[in-house]
Amino acid sequence: MTGRGRALALAGVAATGLWAGAHEARAGAFGIREQSTQAQGLSFAGAASGSGGVSSMFWNPAVITMRPGWVTEQNLTFINLSAEITPTLGTNPGFLPLGSSGEIGQGAVVPAGATSYQLSDRLWIGLQTGAPFGLVTKPNQVWAGEVYARSSRIFSLAFNPVIGFKVNEWLSVAAGPNIEYFRLTLRQALPIPGLSPTVYPSAFLKGESWGVGFTAGATITPWAGTVLGVGYRSSVHHDIEGSIGVPLVALARTAGQVTANLNTPEKLSVGLTQAINPVTRINLGFEWDNWSRLGNIGIVSRTLGVPVSNLPLDYKDGYTYSIGAEYDWSPNLTLRGGFAYELSPIVFANRSARLPDGDRYIASIGASYRWNEKLTLNLAYSHFFLDRNRILSGPGRDYNVGNIAFAGYTDASADIVSVGFRYVLGEPARPVAPAPLVRKY
Repeated sequence: MTGRGRALALAGVAATGLWAGAHEARAGAFGIREQSTQAQGLSFAGAASGSGGVSSMFWNPAVITMRPGWVTEQNLTFINLSAEITPTLGTNPGFLPLGSSGEIGQGAVVPAGATSYQLSDRLWIGLQTGAPFGLVTKPNQVWAGEVYARSSRIFSLAFNPVIGFKVNEWLSVAAGPNIEYFRLTLRQALPIPGLSPTVYPSAFLKGESWGVGFTAGATITPWAGTVLGVGYRSSVHHDIEGSIGVPLVALARTAGQVTANLNTPEKLSVGLTQAINPVTRINLGFEWDNWSRLGNIGIVSRTLGVPVSNLPLDYKDGYTYSIGAEYDWSPNLTLRGGFAYELSPIVFANRSARLPDGDRYIASIGASYRWNEKLTLNLAYSHFFLDRNRILSGPGRDYNVGNIAFAGYTDASADIVSVGFRYVLGEPARPVAPAPLVRKY
């Protein structure tokens, strides 16, 4: 093999492993569902039917027609992921007991906001912003799975302006573009013959992209007290441009610039909100995320115009089922709680050291306090329960790094706290009453 051929092969191995780390988050794979404090208190049950207030625009833009006037909601969520990967006997590279990953979870703060403005009795405009993807994980610098993961960082930001139209008293529709920014930085150990695994250098992959998709949805209110909502977020195509750094290889000067095509998954959300009595509401939710559309992600050298590597993610589709209830304790205080079960797109067949993910159970509580006629404060807490999951990476599995096999199991959980507020900036415009008719007798 020529020097350039060896360099390309080495870069391909590094790129493949690095790309596998781009997918750690709290909504299956690398999605982030925490876009509404109010909806989180219900484990996101009924989010598509407006249980999350104006912030439910993330799931269904048509909910903006449910709030009159000029309303804004802002949410701030702290995600505390706790996870550790413990290797099984004989999995370490070489003959050194490199040990477990240590705590790989890193706390992350996720902001999200939504604003709606009523233009007329039938027309609304709105804007939803948030981070639909991303999180940060960082195992020990030296550990048994270092050739598969040293650190992963994803950042995203989406802007979704929408227009909503109230067709009649029972049907509303809305749609708008979804403008999305995506950035990643991934690192892993690079096995170099002759070096001890304790001093393997780190390879890295960096990239970023802007992409555009759309959202659309509808709400149906067949009678008072019942709302059915259906929302859709399209896939966003990202032409990611970035660089790969491979230590001790001249390739960094000739083929360091790479590109990759990434299509984010579509999301279909269905929600039902049903009033049981004037102070109690039941919410149901269903979400489908088309993670299987990611398929294989190819990494191509921009300089040489040839594939550097190919990563078969082979994700499954993700499904989430949720139920929640709200109770108006008083005119100013609403209490809520919910439970959800999520079938993760990550299973044993595609789980890696960078993806200690699996099916999860979500229990949540929350409350809203109406401070005054304009300001409402929201608070929510969720705990994620994950089963112990097995990991097997190496030859014949998800990707191959120097023929080093890694086997282990992961223990993970997450605690999530969210705070937010709703503020009514202005009442809906009132129609101008005609001047009274004055007659002289």
